[in-house]
Amino acid sequence: MTSRPAWADPAWPDPWVTAHASEVVALRRRIHSKPELGFCEHETTATVHAELVAAGLAPTVLPVGTGLVCDIGSGPRTIALRADVDGLPVHDAKDVPYRSTVAGVCHACGHDAHTAILVGTARALAEAGDLPGRIRVVFQPAEESLPGGALAAIDGGALKDVQQIFALHCDPRLETGLVGLRAGPITAACDRVEVRVTGPGGHTARPHVTVDVVDALGRVITEVPGLLSRRADPRHAMSLVWGTVGAGAAANAIPREGTLRGTVRMLSADAWQRAEDLVRELIADVVRPTGAAVEVGYVQGVPPVVNDPGAVEGLRSAARTAVGPEAVVPAEQSLGGEDFAWYLQHVPGALGRLGVRRPDAPGPPHDLHQPDFDIDEDALGVGVRLLARTAVAALGGRPA
Repeated sequence: MTSRPAWADPAWPDPWVTAHASEVVALRRRIHSKPELGFCEHETTATVHAELVAAGLAPTVLPVGTGLVCDIGSGPRTIALRADVDGLPVHDAKDVPYRSTVAGVCHACGHDAHTAILVGTARALAEAGDLPGRIRVVFQPAEESLPGGALAAIDGGALKDVQQIFALHCDPRLETGLVGLRAGPITAACDRVEVRVTGPGGHTARPHVTVDVVDALGRVITEVPGLLSRRADPRHAMSLVWGTVGAGAAANAIPREGTLRGTVRMLSADAWQRAEDLVRELIADVVRPTGAAVEVGYVQGVPPVVNDPGAVEGLRSAARTAVGPEAVVPAEQSLGGEDFAWYLQHVPGALGRLGVRRPDAPGPPHDLHQPDFDIDEDALGVGVRLLARTAVAALGGRPA
């Protein structure tokens, strides 16, 4: 007589999470203390690889050399779960034992949490008995790079035979125990733009005999975003925000060049296809009267993440069972970019927002991409329960 698999128990995977919660937290802290930038996540990849091998699994490193995929179970239906493993070039300002040990790099977007959650999910699934199909865990490099490491994972076979894919992203605006869901677009398209203006340089006493590249930069900074708001359909919410600017070193010298870098974001996939031509045109028009030469580098980054309604319902059902009937809250569409969008160009799936704010935390939440960002580690267990239940239910094994 064949014994009933653990995943068929309505309480699963709660007992596994209770027994191994401290291990998932320890893994998250280990990864957090040693962050690595996109396509350089060698130690993180080795750490995840060792965890999966110890669980009796056979992971494969992606052809790019970082990130990995691993199948659990077998069968005609394959469901994928994805986590991103890279850090950000941001200083870690937290005073905690697991603070980043790498100068100028930290996990300020929660990818350490995503990775620990997915490792925990893989371990729970590996111990759950014969699964009703195949679950593929994808640990993807370079999410913070444009156009994103998802393309490398897809090229490496991450979506081969996959019918649906799911992912979670930390949301510091939501308290632990809450899950934000939205059918349709949940993130924005995001591109990167770099502007370089040049001229012969000169003395600040004689701007009329040269080209003032600082003035040209200033015009681009202030005028192009405003012009964009008048040339683009306001319903597309196209936004250009500059992140870095640099020119010159002396107060009395007009430099020969200056640079700007920023991001262009929009809610519409159609607008995304036309954004580059419009931004290039506006920058050229603004710089032309100054006499400066201008070069524009434009990287089309990622389209919006468009959640499949059926996949969202799978996450919703799993969240209600795993956390409680009041766990699911509406998620607004964000102007943040997320390369999970590339997977959804090929297969249906959904990205959910995982609440990571401690309910009693004082003051405003520490936002993503900031030096003081951290999570309530109780959210890790919520993430494991949610992903494990979602995947098994998507295989048709049991209701979420």
